[in-house]
Amino acid sequence: MKQAVALHLFLVALVCFSVLLVRAEDEFKYFTWVVTYGTIAPLGVSQQGILINGQFPGPQLDSITNDNMVINVFNYLDEPFLITWHGIYQKKDSWQDGVLGTNCPIPPNSNFTYQFQTKDQIGSYMYYPSTLLHKAAGGFGGLTVYDRSVITFPYDLPAGDFTLIIGDWYKTSHKELQQTLDSGKTLPFPDAILINGQTNNTFTGDQGKTYMFRVSNVGLSTSFNFRIQGHKLTLVECEGSHTMQEIYDSLDVHVGQSVAVLVTLDQPSQDYFIVASSRFTKPIITTTAVLHYSNCMTPPTEPLPAGPTYQIHWSMKQARTIRWNLTANAARPNPQGSYHYGTIPIQRTLILANSEAQLNGKLQYAVNSVSYVNPDTPLKLADYFNILGVYDLNTIQDSPTNGPVYSGTSVIGITLHDFVEIVFQNNENTIQSWHLDGYNFWVVGYGSKQWTPTMRKRYNLVDAVARHTVQVYPNSWSAILVSSDNKGMWSLRSQIWARQYLGQQLYLRVWNNVTSLYTEYDIPSNAILCGKAAGLQI
Repeated sequence: MKQAVALHLFLVALVCFSVLLVRAEDEFKYFTWVVTYGTIAPLGVSQQGILINGQFPGPQLDSITNDNMVINVFNYLDEPFLITWHGIYQKKDSWQDGVLGTNCPIPPNSNFTYQFQTKDQIGSYMYYPSTLLHKAAGGFGGLTVYDRSVITFPYDLPAGDFTLIIGDWYKTSHKELQQTLDSGKTLPFPDAILINGQTNNTFTGDQGKTYMFRVSNVGLSTSFNFRIQGHKLTLVECEGSHTMQEIYDSLDVHVGQSVAVLVTLDQPSQDYFIVASSRFTKPIITTTAVLHYSNCMTPPTEPLPAGPTYQIHWSMKQARTIRWNLTANAARPNPQGSYHYGTIPIQRTLILANSEAQLNGKLQYAVNSVSYVNPDTPLKLADYFNILGVYDLNTIQDSPTNGPVYSGTSVIGITLHDFVEIVFQNNENTIQSWHLDGYNFWVVGYGSKQWTPTMRKRYNLVDAVARHTVQVYPNSWSAILVSSDNKGMWSLRSQIWARQYLGQQLYLRVWNNVTSLYTEYDIPSNAILCGKAAGLQI
């Protein structure tokens, strides 16, 4: 009996120690970011860039699951400014989302402190400006959430970890690009693709060792294909989800997407080209970096490794091979496969069709015939202060109307905990990319031409990868399933930035009438108030 009591007390103590250990890892990390203009020349031509703490791209932001991030952002630009944390859940806290539907922008010569927790997530993410065309000038960087020490991951610890922020780039200033869009014209073809803000990066590793490459597409409009000369890519993570470890010669990465691959330096000792080349564009833009074997002095040699051809079918087929690893732990020690999304009844279906139109002689983009207009008062503040007239839940319909395009502030009301099917219908000849803040969703299907309800028979209802950004191929559709368990006002927007800027976005208002900190955090005490909320008391 005494032995049993002693064993029980020992086990209790062990559990308490484990709890203390976990809580000790829920650290607070503090950052001060100063946002300024500065002269940069990534293509050899001096231009105005947006720097964070004097850096272009901005500083790498590293955290561990459940860390509390406190980031004080000082805006010394001549325009209002916001940063969005692309792919971070912001669980119960759309107040920290950093988009104009939830936050007033930070005025010039002012600051705002973001406070959020990287709650129950791991993986490769990024941050970037969400206002105007600031993204075209910089202000972006990598954001990595590492596993806690008590969580295992389904591969051996790599010898090193490289973050590659890749995107298309213009020599033209962001203000000139904005003027182009404001005048009713389309953006010109990009001048180049950059890797970490340069065209001549080198990544060094030891022969025989395995390294992780975290690759994100922070561009304005261009999908790219990523490959490393002579080396295989083992996909292990996609936007916060462990994946089945398929091996690829190259990977398509669309705008707003992030992947992590393991690369073993198992080739003869010399240097090799890392290549990113544009997809679905004519002409093709290509940039290179170097994978340097530390024990060699031999530079890489051409030819560059060939990428895929223009065919959409190849890319769509590859996309279907990216599947969830149902046996791996996630951020918490719960098997990801314990959530059987394919068995949950769908409560609501949204069919969202993108389109292009001329309004008052100027180019605009729309979703279900509505071209989004940002109101002066953020939608979230309008809800909090019960300010009427900022938006109307009847502005946009659940399916395409085939009517003329008009301007409006599109908000779709979703009941908290509803299980929602969203079909992105693309009837245009260009590739689209869609991102939903505050959520991961299951990408259950891709297909060509028009979606119909019979397409549900082709859905992957077992191991579709959970992610936050999805591509929609030309004249095709993509379908996702969303568990609306995160109360708030959430941006659903095109990642093709000109389209987002000219109206191809909307908001999902995930709501119930119960006010509780269990479902949503209260307005932060440092919230900036603007529009019809200016001067009100929190």
